[in-house]
Amino acid sequence: MSIPPLPSIMIEPLVRAGLLEDLGRAGDITTDAIVPAHARAETVLAARGQGVVAGLDLALTAFRLIDPAITAEISRPDGSPVAKGETIAVISGPTRGILTGERVALNFLCHLSGIASATATIVAAVKGTKARVVCTRKTTPGLRAVQKYAVRVGGGFNHRFGLDDGVLIKDNHIAAAGSLEEAVARVRGAIGHLVKIELEVDTLAQLETALKLRLDAVLLDNMNFDEMRRAVAMVGGRMVTEASGRITRETAREVAATGVDLLSSGALTHSTIALDIGLDWR
Repeated sequence: MSIPPLPSIMIEPLVRAGLLEDLGRAGDITTDAIVPAHARAETVLAARGQGVVAGLDLALTAFRLIDPAITAEISRPDGSPVAKGETIAVISGPTRGILTGERVALNFLCHLSGIASATATIVAAVKGTKARVVCTRKTTPGLRAVQKYAVRVGGGFNHRFGLDDGVLIKDNHIAAAGSLEEAVARVRGAIGHLVKIELEVDTLAQLETALKLRLDAVLLDNMNFDEMRRAVAMVGGRMVTEASGRITRETAREVAATGVDLLSSGALTHSTIALDIGLDWR
């Protein structure tokens, strides 16, 4: 499935902020001292490991914000699988601009490609089941939109983008309300008719109570495989079931086999290792 790129108006402020942070108060004093203003170069963005490309638009924006004369010839767009040594794009133009924009460009590209690659690995692990892999709100402040984009590029799906686009009642909400039933009642009295309600449950006893409350989804938090299978049977398709808690490449297949609809993983965005990508001179 082809994932539409994010509009430039969403990504440019992030890249601009990264460049301003890197340029500091005097610009790139190393490059400006070494490289003549008229020099030009041709370089390649090359994968140094196997994975899935994501964030190429942010990388190219970094180069173009530094110098609009820099051009790119893309070989492997976002969503493409890459092998070690494979060329992602050829970057050509003024040498100073390429070197000055290099680090910010690679920071975004490596980080987001790491998220897409990790997502693709778990998606592949559950292939053939009905389960979807989804991310969470455990994102780096300021980068949520692009990190969730990278999850989509890797074949996953997004959970809530923020606190305002869906209700998720967790254990602390229940504690604050005094009971599960009271928490749900307060929510129903406050939200609009298009807002869905999901409830986090830790036990099958909580789930039994939840089934009486006409909810849209239930999050099975840190349940073992047997508990998840029993929970799915109890729900019987009446609402969406989501498994959460230490979902990894090694456990994903067995979790999906319990029959849950969703596997949610915060690690996709908060603990993923960057995909190693370098800018090599031609």
